Amino acid sequence: MARTGIDTSILHKGAHSASYFDLSRSMGEGAEIVDFCIPCNPYFPTPEMFDELSRDLRNILKYYPSDSQSITNKLASVLGLHPQTVAMANGSTELITWIDHLLIKESVAIPIPTFGRWTDQPLETGKRVDMFPLQERDAFRLNLDDYVRFIRDRGSRVAVVCNVNNPDGGYLARRDVIRFMDALGDLDLVVIDESFIDFSDAEQYPSVGPDAVIRPNTVVLKSLGKNFGLHGIRFGYLMANPAIAGRIGKALPKWNLNSLAEKVVYMIQEHDAEYEDSLRLLSRDRRTMAGELSRVPGLTVFPSQGNFILVKLPTEWSGVALRDYLVANHGVYTRECGNKLGMTSQFMRLVVRPARDVDRLLDGMMDYGRQFRVRPAYEEDPLLDTRRGWSTADEEPDNLIQYPSHRTTEYAARRAANG
Repeated sequence: MARTGIDTSILHKGAHSASYFDLSRSMGEGAEIVDFCIPCNPYFPTPEMFDELSRDLRNILKYYPSDSQSITNKLASVLGLHPQTVAMANGSTELITWIDHLLIKESVAIPIPTFGRWTDQPLETGKRVDMFPLQERDAFRLNLDDYVRFIRDRGSRVAVVCNVNNPDGGYLARRDVIRFMDALGDLDLVVIDESFIDFSDAEQYPSVGPDAVIRPNTVVLKSLGKNFGLHGIRFGYLMANPAIAGRIGKALPKWNLNSLAEKVVYMIQEHDAEYEDSLRLLSRDRRTMAGELSRVPGLTVFPSQGNFILVKLPTEWSGVALRDYLVANHGVYTRECGNKLGMTSQFMRLVVRPARDVDRLLDGMMDYGRQFRVRPAYEEDPLLDTRRGWSTADEEPDNLIQYPSHRTTEYAARRAANG
C-alpha cells in the first residue's frame, strides 16, 4: 500500500470539503484521486462530447457569451418549458442566494440534515431558520404531515424540501409533494429543491416542476452541473410562475452565464439518448454499490434515490480518520458528514461510482477496519469468502438495512479473479 503524498491537512480547513483542485495540487507525482466526495454523473458527458467541447475550446474561451436571457430561452426550448417560467443562474447556489434575498423575509423551515446552503444562507442574512430534525431510526425519511404540523406550530413563512435529499438520498413520491405544496398555499414561498431528482428511478415522472409553475407561491430548483457531470461550469435553473421567475430573472446579472454553459445548453438536445443511458447506468451502479457496502462488517447502509449513498460507520471507526486514511493511502476522496447539521462524523456520504472504483473504496475501508478487529471478518475478508458469509450468527451486525444481493458479490468475484 503506497501513500499518495496528498497533504491531508487541507481537509481540515474550512466548513466545506476541499476541492478536487486543492487535492490534486497537493498530490505526489503519479498519484490519482478517485472522487467519492463530489456528487457528479460519471457517465456524462460522453468522451465524444468532451472531444467536441475540446475542439471548440478556443472560441468558448475567446468570445463573450450570449446574454443570460438568450441562453435561458434556449434551455427552455430544449426542455419544453415556457421561457417565462424559467430563470437560469450560475449554479443552484446562486439561485438559493437570490431566493433568500428576495423572497424570504422572516423565517424558513427546513428538514435537517440537508444541503447546507439552505440553512447557512438565511442564517447569514439574519433570518430565523426553523430546523425540522429527521431521525436516524426512520432512516432519515421525511414525514410530510409531521413537517406541515411543525411549520404551522413554528409559524414559518417559507418551507423548503429537498427531493432527493442530500445527504441521505431520501425520495418523496410526486403525489405527496404536490399535496404538500397545496397544504401550504398560504405561505410566502414553498421551495422544492430537485437538484438530484434526475437520478431517481422510483417514478417515471418524479418532478413537480410542471405543477409548480401554475401555483402562486412555489419554486422548483434544478442543478444542471450535477445531472450533466459538469460541476465546473456552474449552471442551474428554477421553475416558477412568471411573476416569481421574472422577479428572480430581473435581479440576475445580464451576463451571469459563461460561454461553456452556453455551449453545453446547445449540445444537450443532440445527446438526450446518451444522457438517459447515463442515468440507467448510474441506477445500476447504485444498487450494486449498496449491496457491496452492506457486506462491510458493522456498516449501516441507507436506501438512496440519489447518485450517492449514506452510510453510518461502525462505532469504533472515526469518519474524519477514515476520510484522511482513504485519501492518503488509497487515493480515495470521501465526504464525512460531521459538519452537516443533524449528523455526526460517524456518517459518510459516498458518491455512486463504477464497480472498479468501488473495489478501491472497499479495499481501503477493509484495510482501515483491520486496526480495530482481528476477528475472521477482517483476517479472512468476508467480501472474498463467498462460502460462508458471516462466520457465526452472533457476528452479523444487527444494524444493516438489507439490500437484495447475490451470495457471491461482483466485488468478491473480481477480487478473487485478481488474486
